Amino acid sequence: MIKTFRHKGLQAFFETGSKAGIQPHHAAKLRVLLTTLDNAKCPDDMNAPNWKPHLWQVALRGITPSR
Repeated sequence: MIKTFRHKGLQAFFETGSKAGIQPHHAAKLRVLLTTLDNAKCPDDMNAPNWKPHLWQVALRGITPSR
């Protein structure tokens, strides 16, 4: 569940669909990311096939990151 936003443009896009404040060509991907994030109950819910975890998450799991 999304509780707060740091970026006013993302908040407006999430709440109203307004593309003011974000780059319009990012809208489709942002919609998927924000919806998934809002519905997530735990961090593993954000583990989609093409979404790479942050390096600190990889380090916590003891996996050597490949670059």
